[in-house]
Amino acid sequence: MNQLKRIAQFGFIFVLFNSVLFYIGWNGWEWLRVAFDVQNPLLYSIVFVLLSYSFVLGRLSKYVAVLRSVGYVWMAVIQYGLILLPIADLAVLLLKWSPVQVSSAIYFVGISVIVLFAIIFAYGLFNAYIPVVRKYQIQVPKKKGSRTSLRLAVASDMHFGRLSGISHLRRLVEKITAIKPDLILLPGDIIDDEPEPFIEKNMGSIMSQLKAPLGVFGVLGNHEYYGGKIPEFIEQMNKINITIMTDDRLTIGNSFQLIGRKDKTDKERKTFKELLTDIDRSYPIIAMDHQPFELKQAQENGVDILFSGHTHRGQMAPNHLITKKMYELDWGYLKKEQLHAFVSSGFGFWGPPLRIGGRSEILQIDVIFI
Repeated sequence: MNQLKRIAQFGFIFVLFNSVLFYIGWNGWEWLRVAFDVQNPLLYSIVFVLLSYSFVLGRLSKYVAVLRSVGYVWMAVIQYGLILLPIADLAVLLLKWSPVQVSSAIYFVGISVIVLFAIIFAYGLFNAYIPVVRKYQIQVPKKKGSRTSLRLAVASDMHFGRLSGISHLRRLVEKITAIKPDLILLPGDIIDDEPEPFIEKNMGSIMSQLKAPLGVFGVLGNHEYYGGKIPEFIEQMNKINITIMTDDRLTIGNSFQLIGRKDKTDKERKTFKELLTDIDRSYPIIAMDHQPFELKQAQENGVDILFSGHTHRGQMAPNHLITKKMYELDWGYLKKEQLHAFVSSGFGFWGPPLRIGGRSEILQIDVIFI
């Protein structure tokens, strides 16, 4: 019964997806036919189908992995095509009632859509590849040892790999170095699925430049699990002195406790309650949990500062309306009793190298212990 249900769900998604592709493809063909008198629908159809399934084809073999990058970009074409093309079709329909010829209406409306796509992609690329540093200052009414303050640099969801590559990694190192943090935290999705592109591009040699007096720590995100090569990933991080915490807790500098959870993808991960059993609560407690689903549990179990990512703030508007509904906090800062919760929109991106409605970011958190 469950198998039949899965087959039915797959069938529905397949039909829906291909219906969307047909709609977008038909609009493209109509414009090309009018604008350039193109008369070869078969060739157009083959190219369009290859573009539409390039992401799937790119996952079949490493020798055609470049198709995956093409597929990522095509995802954005599909999303914004679904937004812009119905408006364009309505505009052409209305212009039929005016003295403007139908062919002229199709041509000029099509040009307008292309210009809008160019603006969206230019704006999205800028937001994706030109990060900002967002600064916060908070107070935690706990003090242990001699430390009265702590500066943290936090970057999540870098998705280092093919499109989030060497240049973007250099920006990360440059921005974090300028912050001069005491501690660097990386709350998950450091690489984009498998570690091979990270290794092949020798990105570790650049990432090893991330330095802080109290160390560099990270946790696993869902994409490290999707890649299925967590031991290899952790080995790469160990080589460059980045500690990946997997349901671990550490006392740092005799000043605070650091908790690093496995991702929610791991069904065997420990709860906040299990991780914080018998912990010395006179220390400030700082935690990383990639997906911000359990703010309440963190607060109830005494976490003082929590860092998450994962949401990308929807990455491409209007997707942020969905993430707002999914999470108590999908981006930014929330004070919840003693808990200071931060959710970053991420430094990198998943899929299309675009960010609409938000920027790639690094968090600079200045903590005052009182």
